[in-house]
Amino acid sequence: MNALIMPGPHWGAAGGIAPVFPIIWAALWIGFLALAVVGWRKGWWGPRRAQAATAPAASPAASPTASAEQILAERYARGEMTDEEYFERMSVLRGASS
Repeated sequence: MNALIMPGPHWGAAGGIAPVFPIIWAALWIGFLALAVVGWRKGWWGPRRAQAATAPAASPAASPTASAEQILAERYARGEMTDEEYFERMSVLRGASS
């Protein structure tokens, strides 16, 4: 291997293929850095992955009226409707889903 790096009559004064090694190392480190940036932005690791792990997943078996029930619950919590209105509308939603 030393014969490839040593300067000789066929390799010229550049030292054989030795100047190629820093280019290879630079490309390798740039590739690692690019992979890290892409992974960070896409959420493969880091804070976005932690958020995705704690976020509730929408299951396909969820009730088709789940979002409507959530909206009603939010409106009820804000005081936009009375108890009677809330329970009446929830019973209509749950009656329609079965």
